[in-house]
Amino acid sequence: MARHLITSALPYINGIKHLGNMVGSMLPADVYSRYLRQRGHDVLYICATDEHGTPAELAAKEQGLPVAEFCAQAHDAQKAVYDGFALAFDYFGRSSSAENHEITQHFARKLNENGFIEERSIRQVYSPVDGRFLPDRYVEGTCPHCGYDKARGDQCENCTRVLDPTDLINPRSAISGSTDLEIRETKHLFLLQSKLENEVREWVAKHDRDWPQLASSIAHKWLTEGLHDRAITRDLDWGVPVPADTWPELAAEGKVFYVWFDAPIEYIGATKEWSDQDPETRDWKSWWYDVDNDVRYTEFMAKDNVPFHTVMFPATELGVREPWKKVDFVKAFNWLTYYGGKFSTSQKRGVFTDQALEILPADYWRYFLIANAPESDDSSFTWEHFTATVNKDLADTLGNFVNRVLSFSRKRFGDDVPAGGEPGEAEAKLGEEIARLLAEYEEHMEALQFRKAAAALRALWSAGNSYLEEKAPWLEIKTDKDGAALTLRTAMNLIHLYAVVSEPLIPSSAATMRAAFDLEDDSAVWVSADEAKALSSVSAGTPFTVPPVLFAKLTDEDLETYKERFGGQEG
Repeated sequence: MARHLITSALPYINGIKHLGNMVGSMLPADVYSRYLRQRGHDVLYICATDEHGTPAELAAKEQGLPVAEFCAQAHDAQKAVYDGFALAFDYFGRSSSAENHEITQHFARKLNENGFIEERSIRQVYSPVDGRFLPDRYVEGTCPHCGYDKARGDQCENCTRVLDPTDLINPRSAISGSTDLEIRETKHLFLLQSKLENEVREWVAKHDRDWPQLASSIAHKWLTEGLHDRAITRDLDWGVPVPADTWPELAAEGKVFYVWFDAPIEYIGATKEWSDQDPETRDWKSWWYDVDNDVRYTEFMAKDNVPFHTVMFPATELGVREPWKKVDFVKAFNWLTYYGGKFSTSQKRGVFTDQALEILPADYWRYFLIANAPESDDSSFTWEHFTATVNKDLADTLGNFVNRVLSFSRKRFGDDVPAGGEPGEAEAKLGEEIARLLAEYEEHMEALQFRKAAAALRALWSAGNSYLEEKAPWLEIKTDKDGAALTLRTAMNLIHLYAVVSEPLIPSSAATMRAAFDLEDDSAVWVSADEAKALSSVSAGTPFTVPPVLFAKLTDEDLETYKERFGGQEG
């Protein structure tokens, strides 16, 4: 079987992420990784915090912390949330690691050797009060387009227009607030993407038939507009230093590589971090360098990250002239909005991942987000939709089925799975239906169609309810006790099947369902078509327990409470 290398967009270190970030990269990557592992594949799921760049320095300054200390604390805070969401990374690293420094500097040296890096003089804002050049985000002022007085030197947050620091009216230093600013000449390194454009174009063309339309169209849009040479260094205190053995003058000035250059390399760096923890059994290069075709590399990201990973990072990899693994499949997502508007930390609009876990367990969120993943277009989070989905799919369709079956069986037959008679026509029909729906579920998961996969899983749960309603064991037991026992035994086998195949989406609830049965050997990692048809993995006489309620129904009062806390109106 193929080995699967999986990465998701690196969450930026500055603050806890909202639900849109979760569903746009990390959660679907986790669902896919879990599914592949269950199907017997060798999987390596890598992610990390993206820690360099001006926002990290500014956030550290606001908190009065050294930037290294701020990033360490923020990394741990983010990792705690992702653990709470049951994201099963094989490794969750940090772009500030020594490994990433080493590999980023290696890439830069090789690009330079091959003629793809050039040192250029540019004019940049300098603050005499701060004694330093100011990168774009270190300059604030009034937007010339909309008049917003807190626009940054790279973009106005209010009207979203792209800016240069020199565009701002009444510019000031974001560090000291000083308006005594000058324009001075300084030197930076530029990646000559223009020289690599044709190679990138040919590489992207090879994936046209494979990539989703969203990823492919964004890549082609950038290529149509042309690849421009771009600065890859900045004047910052925090970042991967420019190596002194190659650029001694710039190194002496304290130049560091800019975040857009080193962040994608961190996928490799984080894999080396993982490998360095256990070098006797782990080989990072077997996943990234001169690898055979048995490694399939899949990336997950929201659409704003697509250009970096379909055009800019591939240009870097091509330019080093070394056999680094390049992405095979880019799973791109549109936006998840909040009542049609943007999630916003500053305006306190929307639900953030730490807040979500304060309200309800992770499985509620995992299922809802995957079932409504913004794949073909943007999707909107509303509390009304969330509440209805939880109540209908999780509480009624799955949770109620589990509770009804186990509670009724315990009440009428005791604490062991009842024997009953031999399966009949209804059970054969059910087995065929379950096998068909399971095949659909597998097909959608293989194709990384997450909304369709969630719908197929929901259909599997619904099939159990239809069977239960048809057989009605609460009536059947009055005239045919063995028949009722057979119905309940079959339904218990469905519960076990649900436990196995639901694990990628709702791992905690799946574990609870599986633990309800005291099987001597419960090593099943997936369910074959034949096993789905037979529905016999839980045999008569197996002890079972009735677990706590899997999913609590949300009330109108809950709905109003959520809307009052987070807001619930059109954006």
